[in-house]
Amino acid sequence: MKSKVSCFMKSKRWLGRWIVPALTVLLCFVGCDSKEENQATEVIPPFDPSQPVVVTDFTPKEGAVGQRLIIYGENFGDDTAIVRVFIGGKEAKVIGVKGDILYCVVPQKAFAGNIELQIGEGENIVTVAVEEVFAYQRKMVVSTLFGYKKDDDTQPDGNFNLSGDYNYFSVATMMKNACYMKFDPLEPDHLYVIYDGSAFTRIELKDSIYRRLMTKAAGGFNRGRSIDFTPDGQYMIIADDRPGVNDRSTMIVSRANGFKGNTVLTANKECNGAAIHPVNGEMYFNSYEKGQFYRYDLANATYFGGSLGTKDYVELFKIQDVQWEFKTEIHPTGNYAYIMVTNKHYILRSDYNWTEKKFNQPYLVCGEAKVSGYEDGVGASARMNNPYQGIFVKNPEYAGKDDEYDFYFTDRNNHCIRILTPDGAVTTFAGRGSTGLNASFNGFVEGDLREEARFNSPSGLAYDEATNTFYVGDTSNRRFRKIAVETEDDVEEEEEEEEEEEEAGA
Repeated sequence: MKSKVSCFMKSKRWLGRWIVPALTVLLCFVGCDSKEENQATEVIPPFDPSQPVVVTDFTPKEGAVGQRLIIYGENFGDDTAIVRVFIGGKEAKVIGVKGDILYCVVPQKAFAGNIELQIGEGENIVTVAVEEVFAYQRKMVVSTLFGYKKDDDTQPDGNFNLSGDYNYFSVATMMKNACYMKFDPLEPDHLYVIYDGSAFTRIELKDSIYRRLMTKAAGGFNRGRSIDFTPDGQYMIIADDRPGVNDRSTMIVSRANGFKGNTVLTANKECNGAAIHPVNGEMYFNSYEKGQFYRYDLANATYFGGSLGTKDYVELFKIQDVQWEFKTEIHPTGNYAYIMVTNKHYILRSDYNWTEKKFNQPYLVCGEAKVSGYEDGVGASARMNNPYQGIFVKNPEYAGKDDEYDFYFTDRNNHCIRILTPDGAVTTFAGRGSTGLNASFNGFVEGDLREEARFNSPSGLAYDEATNTFYVGDTSNRRFRKIAVETEDDVEEEEEEEEEEEEAGA
């Protein structure tokens, strides 16, 4: 016989199983009715063109591109399609309007900060200017220095005047190949560029001239992979990637000769990069064949009247395996160098031995050999895909520390610029933006470094410390890009570029 307690417990479970859901449904009906009642009472009046549009306030009072701005007032209506907002003469994106409140996004380059509303359509448009000015804060953005790409992958003159011995040559033709860039230490407005498989050029920033110094044939090089200056700035070293055994691997050109013509400095095979020690002046270069890393005593080279010949260099170590393509970027102090293993997607560090005057066996700083990908992280957890050229940039926040420099580098197949800190942390500086545009991370978009800007296989990278400006060889976009704080000049350049692209399309 079942006990009364057992029956009661079963009865209680039954009641809980049915009564609780019933109460939930009842409460839902009550809540829904209440919600519908509130919605029914919240009526947003449409815009009335017979009445004035009034602006009473806005917040925040200052901000940069991308800042959400709220404008308060009267007679804004309820239709975003008939509302336009201009800040500093630039149209802002309106994201919401509810009668007495309006939401928009601050546009790029809204320098003047004056706010204007236009509401209505056809002949019934009411315009109102806001008395108070929005304090626009400038920020670093990506823009275009010169060049543009047509559908047929050719282009006439870009924003710069093409000048020199070979006039009216195509920027796009050369920029089909990756490039490597270096500022002249004695002529700060001269930026030298060498292309993998084509010409050797100079960008004269002050005079807006793009000048070709040597064609591939005239320079006698096969694949120019890197350039660097001697400490006195009088000579430039060009790394040449040639397949022949004991062929030229590095060449030297002089300022006295206008950096034209060249002399073979070292003979080897498949050199991807050569770098000069900024203090001692030794040259370090590689060979793709077996991943060799060489030291050449440039101060005693035959070219300078010493006793060394084109084969008098010393192998210091090998980078892991055969066919390791890498470039060496030496720290401004000369204390260490980063070895960027381009085709294996990781970066090593080699510390300099000041007693023996040579670099030591390298060790891993970030990434993993043979593993490509995209991931910000520290050390081996970071992922890269074809890191190409890097530069050291002083970070004011590191003042007084042992190492005051961050390392910026192009990550070609990830279409962005990355930063490597002295502690081994990799972050993304610019590119891969505009995710709302499409799923791809490459393309051509100007603007905010991370939210908007896009590159397409960037390779060359240079930095002008005096103006805090980065220059990027954006290979597949056939352009030279600029990363700097917004200026009025950028507005003019952007408008001119749009006009040129319209004319080219026509």
